Amino acid sequence: MLISTSELNSILNDPDIIIADTRSFKEYSEGHIPGSVHLDLFAFHWIDTTKQGIENFNNQARKLLSFLGVTSKKKVIFYDSISGMLAARGVWMLMYFSHENVFMLNGGITKWKKENLSFETKANNFKPSEFLGKTNPAIISGFEHIRDNLDNLKIIDARSNGEYNGSIVRAAQSGHIPNSINIDWNQNISEDGTFKNVQDLSEMYDIPKDSEIITYCQGAYRAANSFLVLKKLGFKNVKVYLGSWGEWGNDMELPTE
Repeated sequence: MLISTSELNSILNDPDIIIADTRSFKEYSEGHIPGSVHLDLFAFHWIDTTKQGIENFNNQARKLLSFLGVTSKKKVIFYDSISGMLAARGVWMLMYFSHENVFMLNGGITKWKKENLSFETKANNFKPSEFLGKTNPAIISGFEHIRDNLDNLKIIDARSNGEYNGSIVRAAQSGHIPNSINIDWNQNISEDGTFKNVQDLSEMYDIPKDSEIITYCQGAYRAANSFLVLKKLGFKNVKVYLGSWGEWGNDMELPTE
């Protein structure tokens, strides 16, 4: 799921790749990887994981990915400032739609710049497709699955410690989902913006390999980053809670700690 700067640089002229810059448009317009299009994934929050809510998400996401121009032949690469949460969200979304040929640029544009690789400032146009993509329910969770299985899941809260312990309040309720453990997603990242090595990550995520793991944060962006790390470490049964605290923390009938 990761692609290095040197590998991406060697395939920039490949007609079958899509490179998506997930940073702000201001950052994109100041300079981006040649050929990349701008895709603001941060505008795509989703806090309804009822059955109908997930169906609506599927429809909206397919439209977004069609706009991006995804087809079964395309290799899609998302990048961010670093190995960040927005690019991770893009990778997770395409994996959810069973598109395996998807990658995140390890180290993001920070590493690209550091290596003095080429830049451009002209905006690139989308080449829309009709993306259908078969959903993979094995990597997504709604609130009901978590609520009904609280004692059987390993739940990772990828938010800051302040959000987790309730001193930072971003919903009607403060705190966290019962039994969840707090591993701030920032801890996934090395000083140079790449993912930490497998040994360091394995020590952080010291969880039995056969566990069913759910990751969540506020809006399922940071959680997507932790999802990628867990998949990189070889965990098979990992889901992102799409609604995250934006849904759970605002539903007064759901339990919190």
